[in-house]
Amino acid sequence: MRRDGADVGWSLVVPLKPLVRAKSRLSPAAGEEFRPRLALAFALDTVTAALACTDVRDVAVVTDDPLAGERLAGLGARILPDTPAGGLNAALAHGARTVRARRPGAAVAALNADLPALRPAELEQVLHFAALFPRAFLADAADIGTTLLTATSGVELEPAFGGPSRARHLASGAREITAPDVPSVRRDVDTGEDLRAALALGVGPHTARQAPHLPGCRTAGPGREIGTGGVDGPVGTDASGGVDGLRTSGA
Repeated sequence: MRRDGADVGWSLVVPLKPLVRAKSRLSPAAGEEFRPRLALAFALDTVTAALACTDVRDVAVVTDDPLAGERLAGLGARILPDTPAGGLNAALAHGARTVRARRPGAAVAALNADLPALRPAELEQVLHFAALFPRAFLADAADIGTTLLTATSGVELEPAFGGPSRARHLASGAREITAPDVPSVRRDVDTGEDLRAALALGVGPHTARQAPHLPGCRTAGPGREIGTGGVDGPVGTDASGGVDGLRTSGA
């Protein structure tokens, strides 16, 4: 613990809807039956990368989904039931309060659960910048939403996620993080187009294992194993918009 009373390391709060309702806008690209599996893969890759970040002390996932809770707990995340049941921001505020009930000096950050290309080194860069300000946030790749919101020790998180949350977080006084070269922390996935962009960056192993099952998607070819942490090279799209290769992300 530092002299100012703050615990060393960030506690991340990750919200996740029940998988049956998660990532509804992906249905046209993934299919209604496959969509929950993809949502779970995103969350697994997000939490895996977050826990591998040297600045992250722990990760708390707020979810009522039993399968997701079991799988994410297996990675080392703490699972918190969504007792407020009042939507995304209520879940995040609940997660932050629960973290600080155990560690009053904790610096907390809300992180989206749909960052399958997340790289630990890029998250570390963002958190280093965020530590300079009481509250800070990172906009999504579209510069409309938010993928990360932080609050240092003793500061309330005040989440305002959903829709055009970048403008709301700016208006709330949070400092916008403009660190270059952190695309994996900004690339959330809501649509098929978002997923193709994430695949181009290089996704984690759980998403990489699911992606070949998507319509129009094929692996990089014989002898090039997907989902083992290796690099298969750049990813592109074929004429139909399908993915013609996969690359797994690394630190």
